[in-house]
Amino acid sequence: MRRSRIVTAILWAGVVVLAAATSGCSAYYPPHMRPLSAKTRALMAEKGMTESQPILIRVFKAESELEVWKQKDDGHFYHLKTYPICNFSGGLGPKQKQGDLQAPEGFYLVDEKRLNPKSHYHLSFNIGYPNAYDRALKRTGANLMVHGECKSRGCYAMTDAVIEEIYALALEAFAGGQEKFQIHAFPFRMTTANLAAHTDSPWFDFWVNLKEGYDYFEVTRLEPTFAVCGRRYVVNGDFPGGTLPNPKRACPRYSKLPMVAFKPKTERRAVAQSTLAKPLGSVMDLQFGEITPVYNVMTLGPATPDPKEKAQKEASADGKKKVAQRGSYAD
Repeated sequence: MRRSRIVTAILWAGVVVLAAATSGCSAYYPPHMRPLSAKTRALMAEKGMTESQPILIRVFKAESELEVWKQKDDGHFYHLKTYPICNFSGGLGPKQKQGDLQAPEGFYLVDEKRLNPKSHYHLSFNIGYPNAYDRALKRTGANLMVHGECKSRGCYAMTDAVIEEIYALALEAFAGGQEKFQIHAFPFRMTTANLAAHTDSPWFDFWVNLKEGYDYFEVTRLEPTFAVCGRRYVVNGDFPGGTLPNPKRACPRYSKLPMVAFKPKTERRAVAQSTLAKPLGSVMDLQFGEITPVYNVMTLGPATPDPKEKAQKEASADGKKKVAQRGSYAD
């Protein structure tokens, strides 16, 4: 009887293990080995992407958002997903020294060695602070991460589920042959209007410099190249002989590589699917039932302009003028 019970227990254990292996349930994998969800794989398929294609990450502090982009076969990057940043410490502005609890801003590179599957914060990857720019300004600090657990001491903290997905996307990209991926960390979305609202910030000139990298990617959907000299980033600079400048010295003569605007093709497949999800009447612009009449009323407006509105417009125009004085950038 006892032997029979043991055999039965072993058989049931085998059934449980087999069910776990064949169910595809990620709960049976350690966090760093969990595959992408079926929903994310379906989204990539819908957008014409593959798991192994290279990635690029952008971070926006003020909006608390982290974007993941994927590079398709045409060499351009296409938006995959935007994830909420659960927490970050400090405020707008770059990290300057160890212990200031600021999250970094700038342009960084992550290789596979920077991934940490045994992180104290679920999973993490080191963003590469300090980079050449930070070191040229003698900034200090180390181990600045994107990680889980929604806790931050100078890092960008995500929920555990979100960091698992970003970590999996990075692993797939490395497995596909990508050696390093770029992280662009910004204080906010670097539009001219947003930047004009911060002309009084001590970091205004630094942010104008960051905007060069932001604009290049926005316009071309290509990875910018970065060099450092003269205490600033040089975005897509063409240096004589292809030799990068010394980050701690003044910039030598160089020229700017051309910036060719990219116009992505409309993804017919995605459009067709979104159309099928709508009611037939809305697709064909048909209306049913009683229609409420719409009346257009013309007004001449107030007899005198609102002084508050006038002051706001003048302040905005003055801020944009300051941005323009430091160079011409695209919105």
